[in-house]
Amino acid sequence: MTERILLRYSGGQGEEISVCLCLVCFCVNSHVRNRLNRNPYGEEDDMAFNEIVKMHEDLDRALKKPVSKRSWVMVIDVRKCVGDRACVVACMAENVCPPGTSYRWVFGTEYRGYPDLDKFYMPGNCQHCDNPPCLKAANKLKKGAIEKRPDGIVVFDYQKLKGSSGAKEAAGKACPYYAIVDDNGGYYTDNTPILEPYETRTFYEYNERLTRKKIKGTIRKCTFCVHRLESGMIPACVSTCIGRAMYFGDKADPKSLVSELIKREDVWNPKANLGTKPRVYYIGYKDRANIATGTSVTCRVCHQ
Repeated sequence: MTERILLRYSGGQGEEISVCLCLVCFCVNSHVRNRLNRNPYGEEDDMAFNEIVKMHEDLDRALKKPVSKRSWVMVIDVRKCVGDRACVVACMAENVCPPGTSYRWVFGTEYRGYPDLDKFYMPGNCQHCDNPPCLKAANKLKKGAIEKRPDGIVVFDYQKLKGSSGAKEAAGKACPYYAIVDDNGGYYTDNTPILEPYETRTFYEYNERLTRKKIKGTIRKCTFCVHRLESGMIPACVSTCIGRAMYFGDKADPKSLVSELIKREDVWNPKANLGTKPRVYYIGYKDRANIATGTSVTCRVCHQ
């Protein structure tokens, strides 16, 4: 099966452009990007495609800067989330997660009762806080177990988080977003004649080549797909979202799509009162969420 499709796109001044779009990462050849209409707020039919193209253009621009000059953030428009959980599946596949484990979650919340029942969906993942409680808790017990990169990404050292130091347990308890998960070493194809290659294959996290066996017994979380970012690809969850509810980019770039959204929209952060300074921003349903406690976003409090 082909991994690329050919799209016909209407460019400026009535020009029709053939675009080769990758089905894996939704990347577009750079020579094509330069000829596309870059307005992210164009006609409705073209808007989703324009946003993907713009995020890749933003990413290209960010990668030309030193790491210390980048500031990665995610923006989630919950008004557009359809609850299909494609982002969850994409994340699990990208990171070869064990059974029952995902770096992302999407919980549905009922709003108003019958007969005016309404339901909305709240996606979530590690917030990559600028003041991460997990880092403080873990590093008290194991120095360097968790680090904060200059670009904002919170990094786990899987080897240092193993063992009996108590660092991994401390990190898990400290996270107010319930974003940290255990890797107990299980496989979907346990108790079958052979473990399937999709579970035993190598994969990348924090730019390190890994296998499930190597990180058994540690804790894991969303990495903002840093291995994809530094290869010129947006995170797997963002590229897969069918509702185009997710955006990613460099907040330090005033021309980036995420910067424009944060400036233009009424964004909010869950549990902002804790002083964690999250890097995941939400748009919409501000009136339906208890922003102080993050109840709607971190429904894992009740669904553990």
